[in-house]
Amino acid sequence: MTAVFASLVPVFLVIATGWLARATDFVGDKHWPGFERITYVVFFPALVIDTLVRADLGSVPVAGVGGALIGGILLVSAFMVWLQPVLSRRFGIDGPSFTSVFQGATRWNTFVAIAVAGGLHGPRGVALMAVAIAAMVPLLNVLAMAVFVRYAGGPRQTAGQILRAFVSNPFIWSCAIGLALNPIGRFVPATALSYAEIIGRAALAAGLLVVGAGLDVRSLSRPNAAHVITMGLKLVLMPVVAALLARAFGVEGPDLAVAVIAASVPTATAAYVLARQLGGNAPLMAEILTLQTIAAMVSMPIMLTILVR
Repeated sequence: MTAVFASLVPVFLVIATGWLARATDFVGDKHWPGFERITYVVFFPALVIDTLVRADLGSVPVAGVGGALIGGILLVSAFMVWLQPVLSRRFGIDGPSFTSVFQGATRWNTFVAIAVAGGLHGPRGVALMAVAIAAMVPLLNVLAMAVFVRYAGGPRQTAGQILRAFVSNPFIWSCAIGLALNPIGRFVPATALSYAEIIGRAALAAGLLVVGAGLDVRSLSRPNAAHVITMGLKLVLMPVVAALLARAFGVEGPDLAVAVIAASVPTATAAYVLARQLGGNAPLMAEILTLQTIAAMVSMPIMLTILVR
């Protein structure tokens, strides 16, 4: 547990640096949107493409890790939909609020996941996390859009708008490019790979700074049922389900650890943007994001210690 905690501390210190830079107005609010955009659209896709092109996917349990994470997402999502009437009746969680609870229980912060996996398990950890991205991101975007269409009270999205948002997602198209180039990776010009590698080096630090800048500690209220339920589902249930499925698929050791990391990180900062755009409860989403990010500092080492042996 000490090694896991030691690997997490630098990650959360960078997140804290991003929060501090914005909270003190050292980096003003007007500068963050551009920095966030270049991180999502340039830095991170370069990292994903470079990692997937270079990865020896034949030496890692792609089906085991990917299958466990997909299975975990589907099971928790199905449980959430089944639970929705109970949440509405018992805790007064309406449709827009349910979309935030659903996103908080299922989505994951890719920047934190890659930083932790790389810190603990080096290039193999990053390569497996790229596999996790390819498995989880398209599915999570489809599920999130479906939940917004069903439960949010905002403007309905046309099929063309949904498809455009899906295809233009940097996580999705970078995964598609990286996986398509992987079989012919040795033919990709070294100059192109070096270019992607140099840009990709900026992704983790920039991404974690963006995560920190997106936290709004002032928005935190006394934790209510929505906060507690979402943290339990995302930080406890999801990694337990993913670990059980991964073991069932024969995944062990560091590979199992990467699956648990992918499942146990806090929810994505992009969830707030989606909630704001599609009629979800954006303030609740911001609170869930902040609480989970803080709580994950404690929950992730515990989950990794318990589930990976």
